[in-house]
Amino acid sequence: MRLPLTSGVLVWLVTGYDEARQVLADSRFSSNLTTPGTALPKPGERTVAEELQDRQPGTFLEYDPPDHTRLRGMVAGEFTAGAMHRLRPRIEAIVEECLDATEEAGSPVDLVETFALPMPSKVICEMLGVPYDDDFDFAGHTVVMTDLMARPEDTLAARDAMRGYMRGIVQDRRKNPTDDVLGRLIRNYGNDVTDEELVGIGNLLLIAGHETTAMMLGLGTLALLQHPEQLAMVRDDPSAVPSAVEELLRYASIANHGAIRTATEDVVIGGRLIQEGDAVAVSIPVVNRDPDRFDDPYRFDITRDPKAGQLAFGYGIHRCIAAPMARMEMQIAYPALLRRFPALCLATPIDRIPVRTSNATHGLHALPVAW
Repeated sequence: MRLPLTSGVLVWLVTGYDEARQVLADSRFSSNLTTPGTALPKPGERTVAEELQDRQPGTFLEYDPPDHTRLRGMVAGEFTAGAMHRLRPRIEAIVEECLDATEEAGSPVDLVETFALPMPSKVICEMLGVPYDDDFDFAGHTVVMTDLMARPEDTLAARDAMRGYMRGIVQDRRKNPTDDVLGRLIRNYGNDVTDEELVGIGNLLLIAGHETTAMMLGLGTLALLQHPEQLAMVRDDPSAVPSAVEELLRYASIANHGAIRTATEDVVIGGRLIQEGDAVAVSIPVVNRDPDRFDDPYRFDITRDPKAGQLAFGYGIHRCIAAPMARMEMQIAYPALLRRFPALCLATPIDRIPVRTSNATHGLHALPVAW
């Protein structure tokens, strides 16, 4: 079906699992936000809307090959199985630090504030070499940048603040190399990667590395609290945790849609002709509930066979590069949380929990809990 965006542009909405994989893997669908060859007015002569179209170099999610291949390849080694194995002890320590802070805050508490948000934020900050405890509110700016109903002026201010902050860190790394992701990129690629590309890479990893996992931890905990028998399995049976995380990713898919793609030639998807120039959006939550792929798809069941293959991380060349880290964080965090607080429960009626309604990533503004 075709639906209008708030801009008035019509997009094809893909809701079938097989069709989604076809779109996400097909090189005839471009991820470029700004079509190559499009001429935008010079800075200072643009409207706010035009200024927001100015793509940040290095943000490889918004690129097609070969630029996407070059930029993604620079950071792929940071998220290999070996890299994650080395990172695991530090993630476990950060999880315990955040649980200590949650316990010290006392019951009741907002679990998003004390655990779900700071845990992945600390992890990605350490990986990148970005200070976590300074006064820069990168999480707050991220909320504005991902709010599809935010005023363009506010989005622009948040975007520019993030770019300026990361630019300062990159410039410092050039002068004072460190053993973190940004430092290793500079050491390994030198002048083959520009400062502005490093700004884009850094902010992409910083934003995606904390926002998505934080929202999943909040929504996932809420889902488990609504299903106490399955919560007990996650708490008490380590062998149940990997499949539970896959089911949580399927059931509570936080990405409302993948990046909007543009057909570069006529393509037939699901029997429909997508013409060159048409925009296409994949509805990840609906795809992950496709009854042709998942039995009883609206039922939450952590014993479901994970081989069905949820698409919460996307598919194809743009599949989330940090998926191994996100999986590890959740596989550590959920059981640790539930073991620390075996009597964990909601501290407010479920219909009073504040849900995000206009952000690109679904989630909770807060999760009041008690124990």
